[in-house]
Amino acid sequence: MASLTTARLIHVLRLGLKSLMLHRLRSLLTTLGMVFGVASVIAMLAIGEGANFEAQQQIQELGSQNIILKTIKPPEEQDKQQRQGSYILEYGLTYEDVLSIRQTVPDITLVVEDRKERKTAFHGRQRSNIEMVGTVPWYGNLRQMNMIKGRFLTERDLEQNARVCVIEETLVEQLFPIHQVLGRTLRMGRHYFEVVGIMRASQTADQNQSEEGDPAGLEDAEVPPRVFLPITTAKRFFGETSVQRIGSYFQAEAVELHEVTLRVEHLEKVESIAEAIKLRLSQTHEKNDFEVVVPLMLMRQAMRTKRIFNTVLGSIAGISLLVGGIGIMNIMLASVSERTREIGIRRALGATRKDILSQFMTETTLLASVGGLAGVSLGVLIPWIVGQATDMVTIVTWWSPLLAFSVSAATGLLFGIYPANQAACLSPVEAVRQE
Repeated sequence: MASLTTARLIHVLRLGLKSLMLHRLRSLLTTLGMVFGVASVIAMLAIGEGANFEAQQQIQELGSQNIILKTIKPPEEQDKQQRQGSYILEYGLTYEDVLSIRQTVPDITLVVEDRKERKTAFHGRQRSNIEMVGTVPWYGNLRQMNMIKGRFLTERDLEQNARVCVIEETLVEQLFPIHQVLGRTLRMGRHYFEVVGIMRASQTADQNQSEEGDPAGLEDAEVPPRVFLPITTAKRFFGETSVQRIGSYFQAEAVELHEVTLRVEHLEKVESIAEAIKLRLSQTHEKNDFEVVVPLMLMRQAMRTKRIFNTVLGSIAGISLLVGGIGIMNIMLASVSERTREIGIRRALGATRKDILSQFMTETTLLASVGGLAGVSLGVLIPWIVGQATDMVTIVTWWSPLLAFSVSAATGLLFGIYPANQAACLSPVEAVRQE
């Protein structure tokens, strides 16, 4: 019984393939609708998943238990500065703010202060625009930091206002192309600093700098490499005021701290503590010169955005599959019309409605399945090509090809039922009379 069923199935498949091969071009064009529909589903989901992965990685580098306070320039003060010409603008986070937070928020376990300023670094005849970052030795406990050679800043450097610095690897190529770097000095302004370490550039930091712009108020199309100094050294040798000459007048900004990162002991308290800090800073700052960023909230928002993004992309790709299914239905209806006489002869020779129905459903299933398999191959290939050609991260999840193929097969079956039923319900006598 089982062998008879298998033989019957093989016979039906052969008939279906033979019928499709009689119209190769038409079958190919019909299949393309499913191919591109399935490929677009997989490719769009892969690109969306990759974008979400990058966002998640960047947020995780900032730390889910961290709260980041950023200095921002008040828009109203910026307008005032432009109208009055030479003018010193004072704004932003202060050491007093940090001291107040330490004293009033007991769940803060670690604090990292940053001062940032755009400068030009020199080594011999080589020069490069850099971002000087004055920070503390425990910077790496809260922020992403990968040392390549040497060491990072130490508490002794901080206490002694040591003239030492740690540079990013991109600066090595610009200032020290043929020299051993560690132990060499670079100059910023009139001051020389010994290079004690080289670290890998952080993509998260680069993106943050691009979004924030220049802390010192200077515009630069490219994000420069960073040079890390002890914050006490930066304060001693460069002060807290940056000056820029514009035409016949000067613009000066006095900022104590550009960024403060806080580590909260308990994850569940992060959002409430962030709100409390924001309220306290609002009471002590007359200007809107700070921003509170909570990576945990950004992560949750990214997850919501991912779901919306995947839904939109899936819907767009689903429409492509729908169009492909309509194409199959259209071609199968045309095939029924063309083969009416053939169907009548088969019925007259003893074929049942079930036989006719199974033949047309087999043809439809073959079109949808072959198109689905080709679409899966193309859909996996497209994200790989996009990843190789660009810097985008693309991730093909295990379920997206399975989902796309299942939907394509279901779509083909769904849109093939009506034409197959039309063929099976034809009257043998009327069908034979058709020319």
